Amino acid sequence: MNDEITREQDETTLEQGGFDAISEKLHALYPGQEGRFYGTVIPYFLGGNDPLDGVEVWKSEEGIPHWHYVTYGFTELYQKECEDPEVSGFGFELTFRLKREGEEEPPVWPMNLLQNLARYVFSSGNPFGPGHHLDCNSPIALESDTRLTALAFQIDPELGEMDTPNGHMIFLQAVGITADELEAVMCWNTGKFLAELEKTCPMGIVDLSRASRMDDPAFRAVWKQGMEQDGSSTGFFYLEQVGVSLQDGHARLTLGAGHIETLANMLRARLGKGRPLFLQGGEAAVQFLSGKPELWEEDGVLTMSMPGETVEELCGLLRPHAGEYPLTSYPLTVELIPTQIRDAQGNILREIG
Repeated sequence: MNDEITREQDETTLEQGGFDAISEKLHALYPGQEGRFYGTVIPYFLGGNDPLDGVEVWKSEEGIPHWHYVTYGFTELYQKECEDPEVSGFGFELTFRLKREGEEEPPVWPMNLLQNLARYVFSSGNPFGPGHHLDCNSPIALESDTRLTALAFQIDPELGEMDTPNGHMIFLQAVGITADELEAVMCWNTGKFLAELEKTCPMGIVDLSRASRMDDPAFRAVWKQGMEQDGSSTGFFYLEQVGVSLQDGHARLTLGAGHIETLANMLRARLGKGRPLFLQGGEAAVQFLSGKPELWEEDGVLTMSMPGETVEELCGLLRPHAGEYPLTSYPLTVELIPTQIRDAQGNILREIG
């Protein structure tokens, strides 16, 4: 990103319909204020590293004083190019709200975060949407000691959605959450979790110094009740250490002990509501179904259908303690093996199991 660019310096760009539509929406939200626009030096289509045309930042006093970052570039800012006439580009622009700490200029790191998210979307073709979540595997503000290491996505509470000359779009807000909050989200529902989080984090404003809400017994109780009532809206779970084998009608499932309690919660929250759960590992995959006891292997995926009592027995065994645990109600042996937790440099922080 380069230094701030004034609108007067970029009038030719702002004559374009998609760009203008976003700009007008922001001016309507912040009347009498000029946003700070940080443009990309070398455009992506000319070989630059930043997919977005830029990020605009506004001062907001809503909720608590904060910086409001809005991207330009996920949608079609200029001429219509995508085949779908109803949707502009990827169909969204990202927003991010950061608590102001008295600084006169907006911190740069959220712009880098948003560009990194854009690199993922542009390279993979996988857009984000409301209810999605993402493990960043490191602090969202690099080189900080914040506990916020993941993002959850919701429609921006003020900007919402709109039609542009190039199609419909939403303003999708990225909200910073902690690692244990991410696991809680996966076991429940992103939208409902963020609505509960908003009671102490208004409008999804990111405060890098905040503690995890899962440390609060009252919040945890609400989460547990919601999980039991609604089940989980996440049907996919990744666990690096997964091994499977099926021999003479008996299955063996090898799992790393790290995050194993989250897997137990997700099994209850998914199968308990009659919903499947797909467990993907580094070298194997398992599909869990709710139903009569059956198991089979097809295309490298072990599928296990099990009734409620078997689910409860399995979940009761999924604790962070290494060992072999045969089930009594189902032809399955679970082997839990130690998991090494490493930092971004690959150093072992601790071992679970």
